[in-house]
Amino acid sequence: MKKISEILGKYMAWIVLFIAILALLSPKTCLWIQTGWINYLLMLVMFGMGTTMNLSDFSVVFKRPRDVMIGCLSQFIVMPFLAFVLGKLFGLDDELLAGVVLVGTCPGGTSSNVITYLSKGDTAISIGMTSINTLLAPVLTPALTYIYLRTTVSVNVMSMFLSIIQVVIIPIGLGLLINKLFRNLSGRVNDFLPTISLTAICLIVASVVSHNSEKILATGLIIFAVVIMHNLLGYLCGYLIGVLFKMDLPRKKAIAIEVGMQNSGLATTLATSAFPNLTMATVPGAVFSVWHNISGAVLAGIFNKI
Repeated sequence: MKKISEILGKYMAWIVLFIAILALLSPKTCLWIQTGWINYLLMLVMFGMGTTMNLSDFSVVFKRPRDVMIGCLSQFIVMPFLAFVLGKLFGLDDELLAGVVLVGTCPGGTSSNVITYLSKGDTAISIGMTSINTLLAPVLTPALTYIYLRTTVSVNVMSMFLSIIQVVIIPIGLGLLINKLFRNLSGRVNDFLPTISLTAICLIVASVVSHNSEKILATGLIIFAVVIMHNLLGYLCGYLIGVLFKMDLPRKKAIAIEVGMQNSGLATTLATSAFPNLTMATVPGAVFSVWHNISGAVLAGIFNKI
């Protein structure tokens, strides 16, 4: 099973891309995956993430607080700002702008740690930043979304806060607890988790894309252009921040990946609770979910050679 998980992880980007194309061009094949399942699937991914974590993962915050602080500030400053600016430059309507900004205000994606590892980056810093950013998300994600969108759309801040607690914090906390109390059992289960997480991610992408296929196709290429630029500029800004603060190469890789990769599955989930009347707000998260897995795999291949 461990070998299967390794193979699936290696080809994750292509698997997600295939599922996304299938759901987009032939939505009927995936419509059986209900949108109501997305929260539970994301909770499963977050729970799996928690079982792979230890309290020692947070020790990097005390050992290297400067690096973690730079990474966290970069995440929550760069990505929301880029999202808002790109949305305005490309003239996105209010619904798509809300979705793009929501992607930008979410914490780093769960795949960022894997991509950092494959890139020969500083995995400890990556895990530390993901952990802290996730803990900060219940406050910062609703607050930043409100700051950027308060004059554009109505933002349900309390609903976002409660959703993040339910979908992210509680499952991760339970995973941490199980890993602490049943270390031997969680160690064996972790061999299966990459496969389970990949399956959950594919189901989330298939559900979101198939149920929004007409909306995605109706937006034309503009939303794809915004999402791709948002992600790539995030990588670039993260790397340049590492250069600015004179970090070594592994840390620069970690900052670049952590800043550029977002928890877009969470953004898709939050869009339905924060903007119940903005149906198109789920589209940017769906597109980002597919794209950042592809770009992350490509970036890992490049970083791995330098």
